[in-house]
Amino acid sequence: MATARSNTTFVPLKDRLAAGRALRGRSQRSLHGDWQPAQDRPDPIATLLESDKGRIAALLPIRYERMRQSPFAFLRGAASIMAWDLSRTPSTGLRVQACGDCRIMNFGAFATPERNLIFDINDFDETLPAPWEWDLKRLAVSIEVAGRSGGTKKKDRERALRGAIAAYCEHMARYARMTALDVWYQRIDLTELIARHPESSKERKDRDLVRKAREQAVPSHVPLTAAAKKRSHAGAGSMKIENRPPLLYHLPRQRTRRYFARVKNALKTYRDSLPVAYRTLFDRFELRDVALKVVGIGSVGTYCEIALFSDEQNAPLFLQIKEARASVLEPFAGQSKFTTHGERVVAGQRLMQAASDIFLGWMVGMEPGRAFYVRQLRDMKIPMPVDAADPADLAFFSAACGRTLARAHARTGEPAMIAGYLGSGAAFEGAIINFSEAYADQTERDYAAMLKAIRQGRIKARR
Repeated sequence: MATARSNTTFVPLKDRLAAGRALRGRSQRSLHGDWQPAQDRPDPIATLLESDKGRIAALLPIRYERMRQSPFAFLRGAASIMAWDLSRTPSTGLRVQACGDCRIMNFGAFATPERNLIFDINDFDETLPAPWEWDLKRLAVSIEVAGRSGGTKKKDRERALRGAIAAYCEHMARYARMTALDVWYQRIDLTELIARHPESSKERKDRDLVRKAREQAVPSHVPLTAAAKKRSHAGAGSMKIENRPPLLYHLPRQRTRRYFARVKNALKTYRDSLPVAYRTLFDRFELRDVALKVVGIGSVGTYCEIALFSDEQNAPLFLQIKEARASVLEPFAGQSKFTTHGERVVAGQRLMQAASDIFLGWMVGMEPGRAFYVRQLRDMKIPMPVDAADPADLAFFSAACGRTLARAHARTGEPAMIAGYLGSGAAFEGAIINFSEAYADQTERDYAAMLKAIRQGRIKARR
């Protein structure tokens, strides 16, 4: 089933719920708990090396150094491996706009255009229409692996998993009965989320950290990770991005007029991708500098720049210009309908998020053969202080992620059919827990294979 309706034939709610229940005959809920690697499963190291093609070779050792830190870090950088595996698991055939790399650390808080802070998914590099189960399974596996890496007990990891899956099922059932507009307007306010945080001394400390981060973020619209320096005797033309190698630095060509002109020309495409109102706002800024930035784990080696702009008052604006490659889901869920992958990422983000960055857009022409999407750099963005070693903390944020994912899926999928299939959620819940535990074992085996490849020199890793 497509993620968008192509006609105006409406089916009553009870019939959509019934149609979802009928899908259990084709895809039994208990079967989602099965995991055995397929006989034709590709070598995980070969899959990683294949995903390295087209990346900046000099940065790849940093990517693998980050991945070697723990099985959870490995999972973060191995979305292509799990995408192949998920494509071999049972599916109802119901599709949504999927995140594609749905992990517990890909959720966080950020500001809406009205400067209110909400909790939502915040990474969409792999977004594509795909089975809803794939996102939920990757989220569940990430919770299990994060809990293991943090040293939590099995019963505590299971509690966190049950919380995430139950939240997804309960909220999907709720969205099934809402009007389309009510679903679209749903959002999770950060203040509301903080208020529900468990009340223990350790957790109160975490909650206070989030509140403090919120208080600091509200008045500060300037990111600190790429600070601009301006000489007191000079004007805005002297504003530059500080080099902080090896993770933030200027390539020699980025200092040339020719490259600067090429970036400015490519930004015309970006400007055209913005809504008219935000184009007017963007026109008030002038490009001052660009530099290369290393980001994330799975994204290390892809081309990413930080662009510094300033307005007439010399106030800085930082935009992240990030390469958009083909989604890891494409070989299994079908090719994107968009002309460029930058447009695919932007469209997917706008579909799934309750509110998106006003400067979110896409561009082409900056680097031959590469597509990019653009967004503000850390504009009031707050990573959640999830302590995987703390059982209550892990359970709390796992449930928040499950709830958030249900809202995102309900916007583009068929919430009534998904809810009808899930039912009370008990049968499905047990199956996903079983799958998460089994696939976490697989992740640890693949992680061990990567460590062996590093020792043998097949993969290079460096700090």
